[in-house]
Amino acid sequence: MAGIALGVVAGVTGLVSSWHTLAGMIDGVSKASHDALIDFDASADIVAPQLLGGILRLGDVAIRITEVEAYLGESDPASHAYKGPTPRCATMFGPSSRLYVYASYGIHRAGNLVCQPDGIAGGVLLRGGEVVDGYEVARHRRGTKAPDVALARGPGNLGQAMGFDLEINGAEVRQGRAPEIQVSAFSSSEAPVSPETPALPKIPDLPVQPNQPVVVDPPILYFQRAPEQVGFVTGKRIGISKNADAPLRFWIPGDPTVSSPRGRPRK
Repeated sequence: MAGIALGVVAGVTGLVSSWHTLAGMIDGVSKASHDALIDFDASADIVAPQLLGGILRLGDVAIRITEVEAYLGESDPASHAYKGPTPRCATMFGPSSRLYVYASYGIHRAGNLVCQPDGIAGGVLLRGGEVVDGYEVARHRRGTKAPDVALARGPGNLGQAMGFDLEINGAEVRQGRAPEIQVSAFSSSEAPVSPETPALPKIPDLPVQPNQPVVVDPPILYFQRAPEQVGFVTGKRIGISKNADAPLRFWIPGDPTVSSPRGRPRK
């Protein structure tokens, strides 16, 4: 089972090159100044725990990040970038502070925040989060069956709730509070009608698309770091077969929006 951040380093050889820089983290709590911006040119395993508790916004929807996984590019056999640049993973090679979106199992759209200097691949997979703004938009995208705590639990669900789509692969991620005036994250076909707005003619029997493109031009995401230190634990990444023992999954313990391997209790 997962241990505290510094307790899981032993036994991992050759593939995680930057664990020594975790000296600034004690007992699974980031000691970096929370007034400072995150350095997205750092290695993904350094950036990943600093994202926890932070708010990521795209259009109308914002999530508090509760679970992430680091992928270390060409030194990590589990990474899409392990064999070098391809049309699919070119975004992972920089520049940093970009969103890498890919199709998972041909259905879901998962998102990664790109790390490392330009030309060196790395990324942090967004695995789980809590919807803290834009609930109605996220609920519309996810449908009626998912409970509230599961709206953005798991990378595919998070991508759907946020409105990730292949069309916004490479979108810029800026740090700090988003502008007060937001361009709607709804596409024109999915936007609800408020009581004050005259209703447009309704087209019957239109199927709801699970991953509507986000209507923002150009698409920009905003990330705001957690104002206080966030405790976390680490463990093996989920759903991979290569480099599977590397402790590169980071999550907030006890948070109900964190995913869990099938057949195992959520902790």
